[in-house]
Amino acid sequence: MEYLVAVVEERSFTRAAETLNVTQSALSHQIKALEREVGGNLLERLPRGVGLTPMGRAFLPHAELAVRSAGLARRAARAAAGAEGGELHIATLHALAIGALPPVLARWRREFPDVRLHLHEYLTADELRDHVDRGVADLAVGPRPERWEGPVVSLGTEEIMIVVARDDPLAERTRPVRLSELADRAWVRCVLEPVIGGQRWLDRECARHGFRPLTAMEVQHASTAVRLAVAGVGILACSVEVARATAGAVAVPVEPAWRQELTAYARVELTGAALRFTEMCRENGRRAEGSAPGAPAPEAPRSGASTPGGPALGAPTLSAIAPETAAPAVDRAAAVLPAPGR
Repeated sequence: MEYLVAVVEERSFTRAAETLNVTQSALSHQIKALEREVGGNLLERLPRGVGLTPMGRAFLPHAELAVRSAGLARRAARAAAGAEGGELHIATLHALAIGALPPVLARWRREFPDVRLHLHEYLTADELRDHVDRGVADLAVGPRPERWEGPVVSLGTEEIMIVVARDDPLAERTRPVRLSELADRAWVRCVLEPVIGGQRWLDRECARHGFRPLTAMEVQHASTAVRLAVAGVGILACSVEVARATAGAVAVPVEPAWRQELTAYARVELTGAALRFTEMCRENGRRAEGSAPGAPAPEAPRSGASTPGGPALGAPTLSAIAPETAAPAVDRAAAVLPAPGR
């Protein structure tokens, strides 16, 4: 089954054999043996690579789960035994990979150089959840998954702000902006923006304030959207962490504040490297929150259970955002966010 999964992922017998470090003839022999066992062809040769037959498409999800579960089991056993080295597979959203996670990944490499990290990036929260459920990674970092049976650890909440160019009139604001004030502004939108109740998230929020948002341009990636906002193409709803990745971005808070939760979750109990990585994410959030006077520190995470929210690692997607109306936003000046390392 491992050979079948490799051929499907590489779309080539040759590349799959190289990845598995076996000869192509040995790979073909094992695939044929598997096909005899299941009673039919699983793969078919196409003009450009290799594809799945109908029987192969039915077989593949179960094969993937079996192969990846075996990998997870081996890594969990090594972690429980306190083995040195090893590897850790992290699944996350593309926006988190460019925004909030780099400081955590850099710290991990400094403190645990013998544990190799593999980062799997996805564009949507649904895709992330589905692939983690199929055993792609040891740990996921992203919005809270719905109806998840494994452990979920809250990493806190983060506020989403409006990102504008330096010469935008909003850049001079000394207080939060109300959404109703933006009725005549054009927005940079992401095509993968969450849909809530059949309505795109920003459309839904603006409708609550009596208008429909104007669209300046739609893009796929958060990094592209921020660059366009900085260039003055339109305004953007984005987390501070993603804005920090682009020099010249100005973040303006919204009133009532928009907040979202970020979590770490897995299929099995968090142990070893996966648990330590989760703790490191929360510690990174505590340091960021510590710059604000009087900010309380969150409780330490508990493996195998959901934990209450605290200061966040930073989640730059728009998944699971909810307007916070329980208390008014605190007035604060808009700030030009420097590029990382400046």
